[in-house]
Amino acid sequence: MIRRVELQDAKAITTIYNEYVEHSVATFETEPLREEDMRSRIAGIAVRFPYFVYEEEGKVVGYCYAHLWKERTAYRYTLETTVYLAPGYEGKGIGRELMERLIEECRRDGYRALIACVTEGNAASDALHLRLGFKKVSHFKKVGLKFGRWLDVVDYELLLS
Repeated sequence: MIRRVELQDAKAITTIYNEYVEHSVATFETEPLREEDMRSRIAGIAVRFPYFVYEEEGKVVGYCYAHLWKERTAYRYTLETTVYLAPGYEGKGIGRELMERLIEECRRDGYRALIACVTEGNAASDALHLRLGFKKVSHFKKVGLKFGRWLDVVDYELLLS
């Protein structure tokens, strides 16, 4: 079941996210977040932008949200998307369902474009975004260093109008 995020989801979201921080290059953060830091992030994002969780049998197993892509006023109709799933819940269509809901909400709210920033080589995320209609629009070489490796980033764009 997809529903809007609540502050009490911070513990589950922190657990999911920290798995990626500690064991993946999907995020360029290198230090695990504390639950209170995640709660603050959730509060700051959810008050302005769509933020959803996927709950299965009372447990949050995935989440997605949109947030500002860039700070300048002229970019106000463009958002960046984020989606993460708990280990073991990949490949079940949960990410797609979350993103479809997010896209629908962003479209309804009058946003013009969505940007997804993906670490190169993340085949699952690449495939997800392409299936959703995103188009690859950029490729930045060796812009992040994590686990002793220089990493490339690609951006995908979905025009909503």
